[in-house]
Amino acid sequence: MVARKRFGQHFLVDRAAVEAIVAAIDPRPTDHLVEIGPGTAALTAPLLSRVAGLDAIEIDRDLVAALRQRWGDERLRLHQQDVLEVDFGLIAAMAGGRIRVVGNLPYNISSPLLLHLTRFTGCIDDHHFMLQKEVVDRIVAEPGGDMGRLTVMLQAFYRVQTLFDVPPEAFDPPPKVESSVIRMTPRPQPLTGETSRLQALLAVAFTQRRKMIRNTLGKWLLQHHPGLDLEAAAATEPLLQPFAESTRRAEEIPVASWCALADAVGGSAG
Repeated sequence: MVARKRFGQHFLVDRAAVEAIVAAIDPRPTDHLVEIGPGTAALTAPLLSRVAGLDAIEIDRDLVAALRQRWGDERLRLHQQDVLEVDFGLIAAMAGGRIRVVGNLPYNISSPLLLHLTRFTGCIDDHHFMLQKEVVDRIVAEPGGDMGRLTVMLQAFYRVQTLFDVPPEAFDPPPKVESSVIRMTPRPQPLTGETSRLQALLAVAFTQRRKMIRNTLGKWLLQHHPGLDLEAAAATEPLLQPFAESTRRAEEIPVASWCALADAVGGSAG
C-alpha cells in the first residue's frame, strides 16, 4: 500500500516498535479499543489478538477496503471518516461506556485532533499515541521549558508521560523527524471548567511568548476583564501569584496557575 501525502501517512513497519507499543498499551480482553489511523494494520493485528473487538477510524477508502477484506465487520468495526468529526462519546456509549484510544497519529492534524479529544475525557480511560517527538516534548514540557498553548490545554485535562522514542526508519516512508510514544491519562477532574477562557488567555500570552506577562496578558485583562483585580486575587490565591510577578513570561507559569486564572476570569465575567 502506497502512503498518501495528503493524509500525512507514514506506516509503521518495525516489529520491535510495534511490540513495544502493544506492551505499553497492555490491552486486557475486556478493553474496548479505538484505533485512529490503522493504516496497514501493523498495530491492529496484534491488538485484535488480545481483545474481543476494536473500532478503527480510517479516512483512506483503499485502506478501509483492505482492512474490511481481511477481517470483515464483526471484530473490526471500521469508521471511514475524518477523525476530527468523530463523536468518541457515541462510540463509547455503544461500547458500554468506556474506551481506550490508541494510534499512530497523522502528523498534519495531531494538534487539532488532540484538542478535539479533550471533549471526551469523561469516557476515555487513556490514550497511547505516536507523534512527532517535538510535539510530545511540547506536551510534557515543564515551566521554564518548551511550554506552549498545547502544553497547557492538554495538561489541564491529562497526566502525560513520554514512554519511548521511535526512529524514522521504523516507518515506510520514513518521516523527516523523530517520533515518540506518549501516554495520556485523563484527570478525574480537569484543572479548569473554563476551557474557552483558558484558550483565550493562552492565545494572548503565547502569541508574544518572549514578552513579559505584564506587557501582554496584563493589558488584555485590563481591557477585557476590568472587574478582575489580579494583584488582589493573587494575594489570596497562591496559584495566581506568578501572574503578579512582573518579570514572568508565559512559558514560566505552571499549568495549574493558568487554569486558576481561567477560573478567576470566568468568575469576574458579568
